[in-house]
Amino acid sequence: MPDSPAISAAPEVPGWVADAVRDAGARLVPLGEETAGLLWFGPLGVDGLGPALAAAPAVRWVQLPSAGVDACLEAGLLDDHRTWTSAKGSFAEPVAEHALALTLAALRRLPERARARSWGTEAGTSLYGADVLVLGAGGIARSFLELIRPFRTRSVVVRRRADPVPGADRVVTAEHLTTELARADVVVLAAALTPATRSLVGAPEVAAMRRGATLVNVARGGLVDTDAVVAALRSGHLGAAALDVTDPEPLPDGHPLWDLPGALVTPHTADTPEMVEPLLRDRIEVNLRRFVRGDPLDGVVDPVAGY
Repeated sequence: MPDSPAISAAPEVPGWVADAVRDAGARLVPLGEETAGLLWFGPLGVDGLGPALAAAPAVRWVQLPSAGVDACLEAGLLDDHRTWTSAKGSFAEPVAEHALALTLAALRRLPERARARSWGTEAGTSLYGADVLVLGAGGIARSFLELIRPFRTRSVVVRRRADPVPGADRVVTAEHLTTELARADVVVLAAALTPATRSLVGAPEVAAMRRGATLVNVARGGLVDTDAVVAALRSGHLGAAALDVTDPEPLPDGHPLWDLPGALVTPHTADTPEMVEPLLRDRIEVNLRRFVRGDPLDGVVDPVAGY
C-alpha cells in the first residue's frame, strides 16, 4: 500500500499497535523521513518527544498518550504546524468515579476513621442536597456531574465560557470563582493545567471557601497551592482535602498531608494503567481510521488554550 499513510510508534510499542495500524489501512514504519503520523507512548518533555519530532520532520499528526498535555506545553513542543491529539475525554469515567469516591470518603470522614485506634465520636456529612462546585467542563467534569445526579446536588461549573454544561444547574466564568467558592460544600477540580490555571486555587481562593468545605482534586497538582491547603486544614477552615494529584508529585514522605486528619491522598491512581490501556487503544484505533480517511480527529489539542 504505497499510498497509505506511514505511521510510526515510539518509544515502546504496545503489541496491539501493528494490527490497529494495518486494520486502519495505514503502514507501520520506523520513525523517520516518511512518518506522517506519530503514536507517542513515552514522556512528553524535550528529552523524549523532542528528539522523536526532530527525526520525523514530515509528521502531520501526533497522538499523545495522556489526557493532560501540560508537560508537552511547558516543554514548548506544541505547535500549530501539526495536528495534536490527546486522550482527553477517554479516561473521564474512571477519573470521575475516583472523584466521587474521594468526595464521599472525605465527607464521611473515612481518612480519620482509617487512622483511628479508638471508637471516637460521630461525624460525617451527606452529599445529598449539597452545593457542589466543579472547576472545568471537560469529560471528567461531565462524567462527575452525571455520577452525582442521584444525590440531588446543586451543581455549578466554572469554565472559560458560560456555555451550558449537561448536569450543571448553573455555569459561570472564572471571574465569579471567589463568589462561588464561598457557597460550595464541595469543590472539585477537573480543569486542565495551563499557564492560566496554575494555582487556580491559591491562598486567596482557599480563604474564600466556606468554612468546613471539602476540596477534591483529580486533575493536576499545580492547580492548587499546597501550602495554603495545609494551613487551612490545620486551622480547621477546610473540613477536608481529598487529593489524587499533588504539588509536588510524588508527595514526599513526611509531608504534612500524610498525617493531617482531614487529608486523603491517593498516588495519582484515578486511572491506573489497567484502566487506561483499553481506553487509550480505543482512542488510537478511532483516530487511525479517521487519519487515513482524512476525517476530523478525536481529542484535538488547542496549542493556544493548552488542552
